[in-house]
Amino acid sequence: MRPDTADTPQFSPRQNEVLEQALRLLVEGGDKALTTSGLARAASCSKESLYKWFGDRDGVLAAMIAYQASKVRTADRAGEKLTDQILKQNLEQFGRDLLEVLAGDVSLALNRLAIGQTSRDGSKLGKLLVEHGRRQIDRRAMALMEAGKRASLLRFENADAAYHTFYGLVVSDLHIRMLLGEPGLKDNSRQAERAVEAFLALHGVEQKTADALRVSAGR
Repeated sequence: MRPDTADTPQFSPRQNEVLEQALRLLVEGGDKALTTSGLARAASCSKESLYKWFGDRDGVLAAMIAYQASKVRTADRAGEKLTDQILKQNLEQFGRDLLEVLAGDVSLALNRLAIGQTSRDGSKLGKLLVEHGRRQIDRRAMALMEAGKRASLLRFENADAAYHTFYGLVVSDLHIRMLLGEPGLKDNSRQAERAVEAFLALHGVEQKTADALRVSAGR
């Protein structure tokens, strides 16, 4: 079971260093500070290397967003049988990571910048955030949901609807409030635990029922 890797970008350690510098420039100086020339200087690399690795400036932004999204983990346990305890742990890990990323300076800066550009013709940042950030996270989390259903640990008709129920339980209105300047939670772990408890109350399968389903399916 490795739903965490299918849509996760694979960057080299050196590329990760460059992306960290790009994120720092964006947080400290805003949109105008993030140029290929400025990034090459900050990361001590050539512009040619940037173009080779990421393409143009939009490619750098897409890579930055994907790099941030990759910090929200689901599972990476090859060959391991999915149990109710492992599913719960993975859901809690996802919730903690999601809250930590959303509350971070980078995520807030990217989202505020995208919101500020929504009225501009040709603004691409919002689309990049959706495609390389939110959808990447969504796909990996829904893969975990589907794995839980196949293991008779979750029940739902639509993985997308079930996932967005879980997302809402984790995030609630917290991200909007943080974008407006409120501080993040002091205890992301507890928020994630509460969200998982509520989600499993809605979509979880009791152990006796799960065992019976596995027997009937010949597992």
